[in-house]
Amino acid sequence: MSSEEYLKDITEIKNLMSKSSRFISLSGLSGILAGTYALIGAAYAYFLVTSSYRGYLILDGKIFKLVLLDMILVLFASVVSAIYLTTLKAKKNGERIWDATTKRLLTSFLVPLIAGGIYIIIILKQHRYGQTGALMLLFYGLALINASKYTLGYIKYLGYTQIVLGLLCAVFPGYGFWFWVLGFGVMHIVYGILMYVKYERK
Repeated sequence: MSSEEYLKDITEIKNLMSKSSRFISLSGLSGILAGTYALIGAAYAYFLVTSSYRGYLILDGKIFKLVLLDMILVLFASVVSAIYLTTLKAKKNGERIWDATTKRLLTSFLVPLIAGGIYIIIILKQHRYGQTGALMLLFYGLALINASKYTLGYIKYLGYTQIVLGLLCAVFPGYGFWFWVLGFGVMHIVYGILMYVKYERK
């Protein structure tokens, strides 16, 4: 066996091991859509708050409930788009969409995310609104980094970006809305474009 054939075999083995241990069918288009949904939802929430007579949110107010519904719809649309586009990509590449690696990825992602969500609900119940945006970014970033070992590397860098934005948001709470827009909107679009260009564009 020549050295070139040996290197080729090693590369193929490495690729097979990578496919067996990583969920690699994430769709870049789903990231772009998630960011777009977030920007649309943020624009609607901004309109609701700025056009209200208070100009800010309170937990038991009508505007807060509308903003919460807005966020739920953005999340729902993002999840549905991600599942649909990722399933299509997996079928096209002949990959399994649901296996042990997928389960590990979801567990690693959801544990810090759910813990963060519960903590945010607790502080909102205590009428402590100031750090909500920062905490959303921080826990989401931690969830991405925790899950990144089971998927493509860009997820990890997206997670680091969210954490940095979350910390900046904590330092400048008056700009929390704009850090949220940058993290969940713009950064998702940037991530999605990078993923699409590198892995999906023919």
